Order: sequence, then C-alpha cells, then structure tokens
Amino acid sequence: MEIILIAAMAANRVIGNNNRIPWHLPEELKRFKTVTWGHPLLMGRKTHESIGRPLPGRRNIVVTRNRKYEAPGCEVVHSLEQAYARCKDEAKVFNIGGEQLYRQGLDRADTLLLTVLEEPVAGDAYFPEIPPERFTLVGRQEIEAALPYSILTYRRSAMRVDQE
Repeated sequence: MEIILIAAMAANRVIGNNNRIPWHLPEELKRFKTVTWGHPLLMGRKTHESIGRPLPGRRNIVVTRNRKYEAPGCEVVHSLEQAYARCKDEAKVFNIGGEQLYRQGLDRADTLLLTVLEEPVAGDAYFPEIPPERFTLVGRQEIEAALPYSILTYRRSAMRVDQE
C-alpha cells in the first residue's frame, strides 16, 4: 500500500485558517478529485467537518479520538494505524489532513503531493516541515493562474519508520 499525503499550502506552509482553506483554486480541486478518485481518503475530524459531507467516489475514513463521533457515509476509526489496517489491501491511500493527521502520517508516507502557492497566507494550521533526509523532490510543475502555484512531488528517500 502506497501512503500518499496530499495537501495544498501557502508559501509559509499554511493549510488552513479557522477550519477553512484560505484560497479558492477550482482547477486544483479538480486535480485533487481526479488524483484521489477511487482511493481511500483518510482525514481528521476537523477536516471532515470543514468538508461537511463524504467525498463521492472514494472511501472516506475519519480519524478521531472521540469514541462517540459519528460521520454518516464515512468510516470512523480512532487512530491512523487503525485506518492503515482497514486499507491494507488497497494500492494507494491518501491522507488529506488536516495538520494533526499530516504530522502523524509524515513518518509513514511514501509520497507527498503538494500544491504550493507562491505567496504566504495568514492562517492557523500548517503542513509540517518536510525532513530533507527522508524525502527527495522528484517533480515540479509551475502553474500560472490568478494565484500562481507549483505542484511538487516528493518521494521517500529513506526507509519508512515502520520499516526501520
């Protein structure tokens, strides 16, 4: 199973503000849908609540410590390890955040698919620092848009923590 962290962030690593994405990139949302279609999505409770519904065409798995949490149309688990166990037979699984789930998932990730805006943005949720000793930049695509951005692909260059 390939574990992929997929995120959009500003130049200062901001991914959210008040539980919202502080920009709107319709073409990037279309790319997200295409890339993740048919694959499981792992998301934290706050991310699920900010989306407000299960994303169609994909298995939605919400990770929360709240044992009473209910998410109609989604599977609810109580750790990232439980989510991985449920997806063990999948070819790919996408961690779509937020901040806590990205931090928890970075050590196990094989691939990072990152959309990075050229400008910094004010916010209160951040993508974690990418450890250069663990990940190598293998792809970069510059996108000219109203808000210019780049699509960066990183691959694990060292063994995953669970494989060491």
